[in-house]
Amino acid sequence: MKQEFKGFPPQALSFFSQLEKNNSKEWFNANRQTYDDCILQPSRQFVEAMGQRLSLLAPHIHADPKVNQSIFRINRDTRFSKNKKPYKTHMAIWLWEGKRPRMECPGFYFHFEPGALIVGAGMYQFAKDQLKTYRLAVADADKGQRLEEIRGELLKDGRYDFSGCTFKRVPRGMDPQHPREELLRHSGVTSGIHTQPPQELHGPEFLDWSFEHCRRFLPLHQWLLENV
Repeated sequence: MKQEFKGFPPQALSFFSQLEKNNSKEWFNANRQTYDDCILQPSRQFVEAMGQRLSLLAPHIHADPKVNQSIFRINRDTRFSKNKKPYKTHMAIWLWEGKRPRMECPGFYFHFEPGALIVGAGMYQFAKDQLKTYRLAVADADKGQRLEEIRGELLKDGRYDFSGCTFKRVPRGMDPQHPREELLRHSGVTSGIHTQPPQELHGPEFLDWSFEHCRRFLPLHQWLLENV
């Protein structure tokens, strides 16, 4: 029988605070039950409940409460990193829409850790073929203007950022003086709210809190779904 989402208990944040100080397999294994009960299980409940709500906005949303699907692994990939700490000190959740691999689709992102919470939407990194398609859409008079409007509406709200501009120059073959040259320099497109963990995080009302932000991101989500 599925359990309803009741929030992430305060122990979830304290667990990550302690993990930051004791980032080892020995400590994690000794405290695994706290992770399972206070973070992993509520995350699964959140994915199922938020998936139902987001299906009202995005009918084909993927909300899979498995690790490596909607729930990111807590284990870090240390193979090519100088930082050899084995565990992440945050929880990250991803609900996506589209037929490509999950990280090549637009979707909604949820992240919390001690002192920080993110709810956002978009595509963090375009695949090579998607980047070409995105740039053509930005250069298109109607499609590009619509993305510019969406960007302006989100930034005007004052709570949201608009990120992904990582290239220093407009791509070769495109007008460096293009009126949307900044958007042409994006390698991905995301928007989100970055804030302290609200009290709502610890109760079922976190679903309402998150969903209202996702509603604001819907135009961006739909633009990416239709044009990338």
